[in-house]
Amino acid sequence: MNLLLPGIAAAFLLTFARVGTLVMLMPGLGEQMVSPRLRLAFALLLSLVLFPMVRPLLPAQGSALAGPGLIALLIGEFLVGLMLGLTVRMVVAALQTAGMIISQQLGLSYAMTVDPTQGGQQAAVGNFLSLLGITLILATDLHHVALDAIGRSYALLPPDGVPGMGEAASLALKAIARGFTLGVQISAPFIAFGILFNVGLGVLARLMPQMQVFFVAVPASVLIGMLLLLGSLGVMMGVFLDDIGRYLADLAGR
Repeated sequence: MNLLLPGIAAAFLLTFARVGTLVMLMPGLGEQMVSPRLRLAFALLLSLVLFPMVRPLLPAQGSALAGPGLIALLIGEFLVGLMLGLTVRMVVAALQTAGMIISQQLGLSYAMTVDPTQGGQQAAVGNFLSLLGITLILATDLHHVALDAIGRSYALLPPDGVPGMGEAASLALKAIARGFTLGVQISAPFIAFGILFNVGLGVLARLMPQMQVFFVAVPASVLIGMLLLLGSLGVMMGVFLDDIGRYLADLAGR
């Protein structure tokens, strides 16, 4: 039994390398406001649950799980978890992109608050959309799909070493493009509103040169924009949930 313990420990360490990285970046659990101890405990528990499934996929006991072979596998598993986790984060970041675009169109780009999910200064509208998106992910049980994707990632990318950088770069570029496209789709009503509103202000300035357009435009833009946000918020979040759900389902191979 003592001879088997190092092999079991090495196999569990390889499992934890991928699962722990994915949990630290998973939507809903990988936020900065969630206690690191809680995330670590959940990652250890999930690794323990997945360990019986993952162990047969690992290389045979021996030199592959000792010395340089173990280090190469460990780095490979960490990179796989980092790559998959960051691609999901890039899609979730579409809400911050949409919030930044909306803030610029409404004249609220100067309203910055601390992002409670990732830290740093972000647009207040973007922070609101991000918190609402994470809440809806948990409320609609999409985090269950994310957990399923973690388990099925071993069928997509088995633990056999460092992944190809070409495939990783392609996956990252697709995720960035998808996140940016989703952000523009979510903020599309406000882009149209900003164009029409600014054109109307230009016409008004031409018709009434003596009028102080700026003092009328800023309050009107904020008021109409907030009403538009209130009316379209359900559709915007529905589009986000549908896209992130399909992306997680693709990763899970559903």
